[in-house]
Amino acid sequence: MSLTTDSWLALVVSLPSAAATPRMRIWRAVKALGCAALRDGAYLLPAPAEQAAQLQTLADEALREGGQAWLLRVHAQDMAEQVAYQALFDRTTDYTPWLEELAQARQLLPTLSAAELQRLQRRHGRAYEAIRKIDFFPGETSTRAEAQWRDFTNAVDALQSPGEPQTTAGRIARRDRMQYQGRLWATRRHLWVDRVASAWLIQRFIDPSARFLWLESPVDCPSDALGFDFDGATFSHVGDRVTFEVLLSSFGLDGDRGLLRLGSMVHALDVGGTATPEACGFEAVLAGARKRWPDDDALLADMGGVLDSLHAHFSTHRKP
Repeated sequence: MSLTTDSWLALVVSLPSAAATPRMRIWRAVKALGCAALRDGAYLLPAPAEQAAQLQTLADEALREGGQAWLLRVHAQDMAEQVAYQALFDRTTDYTPWLEELAQARQLLPTLSAAELQRLQRRHGRAYEAIRKIDFFPGETSTRAEAQWRDFTNAVDALQSPGEPQTTAGRIARRDRMQYQGRLWATRRHLWVDRVASAWLIQRFIDPSARFLWLESPVDCPSDALGFDFDGATFSHVGDRVTFEVLLSSFGLDGDRGLLRLGSMVHALDVGGTATPEACGFEAVLAGARKRWPDDDALLADMGGVLDSLHAHFSTHRKP
């Protein structure tokens, strides 16, 4: 969030001395909204901030608790005062400890399991978003934090899915399933969401006699194998579609409602987007299965049953 404004809202509240609990509740609320404290009971917020609408709610709460409250619109008299107001919202003291924790977490990444990596990324992501939400005037520290967070997420992605494919442009050609029977299919080992779902799709709906080769590196892919979900593979990301969705379109399976909803789940878990309610559960089950089954053939067999059940569920239950 980056604002340009010379208009501010000042919330001034005064509560009875006995109202310690409401006073603490209001103080925590104004802090969460990103207000700057001018003095005890006086708080400032940029008028265009989306949080500004909530100041009236706090003023009303102070009145209900027997106190007094004023919500005032303030304009900076000159540029010097404007700069002084903006300086009150410098988030360096918020970003600094977060950056230190992120640097420490970065050192731990190679030692963590897939599930632990996901939890760590979510925890630091929530903290980062909480600061960004109230960073009304981003500066040098904000830029550094954004770069460090991007590097951190890239490092997690690299550990979770080494060699993750890059998106390519172009149209998706329709394929004849009869020409793809009894083939050798190859993808990167240590299956994660898109690869395990794509392998299941191939086995269940495209090539029931498929044989799979799990590659240490994409460069090891034999010339007679059909590669999927890596750069240069026969089937990989195209446009905004992940490999699972590309396979659906390639083989005319995109008329199956259950497969389409599975595709939405895989898409959200692989590259982001609106997740289905089942997504977190599937991700957790897959992370657990990877601990139980270091062998990818066994992992696919185990997760195949989960995907069968999800497909049945998605085929018979409409979106809420």
